[in-house]
Amino acid sequence: MGTVRVLFCLLCGLVMGCGRGDSGGDLTSSRTKRRDLLRSHSSKISPRFASVEMTKKRNGILRIASAELGVKEVGQNDGKRVREYLSYTGIKTPAPWCASFVSFVFGKAGFTLPRTAWSPSMFPKDRLTREPKPADVIGIYFASLKRVGHVGLIEKMKGELIFSIEGNTTNSGNREGNAVCRRVRHIKTVSKVADWVR
Repeated sequence: MGTVRVLFCLLCGLVMGCGRGDSGGDLTSSRTKRRDLLRSHSSKISPRFASVEMTKKRNGILRIASAELGVKEVGQNDGKRVREYLSYTGIKTPAPWCASFVSFVFGKAGFTLPRTAWSPSMFPKDRLTREPKPADVIGIYFASLKRVGHVGLIEKMKGELIFSIEGNTTNSGNREGNAVCRRVRHIKTVSKVADWVR
């Protein structure tokens, strides 16, 4: 019986010693090692999981944007829903609202950014992408403004065509339009694409 106790105590000591790490009892070091081990294992499975999560997020953004299709201005850049888009970005008076619309959609989907009424602000360098995906933001350049003057959300891609959902536009493509509409654009007409989901 005494031998069994001794062996049991030795076994417990070995098990506890193994859990302590190299520092002979440094609990922080042990936790760090476990965390690093978990990270190394999770990094092996996370790309697939991340891809599924990103797809869910992108689909959520597009569901929200689609629900806004058909919203129209009342007067010029005004109306109850348009005021909601503008107020989300801190604009109190009637104003162009394509960027506010995109920001509002992201906000409703649970994102804190982007949140701007200024179209060029949608395209910081760290968000630019050369691989457009659904729910990415597109920017249309206007030579008369010498900047991006209109934005929208990619709904889907088909070859070189981008199917988008845009606010403050029309089906015919007026930059100062009066509704949330679906648009079809050739990729060559899009000057910038930003990924705010990653």
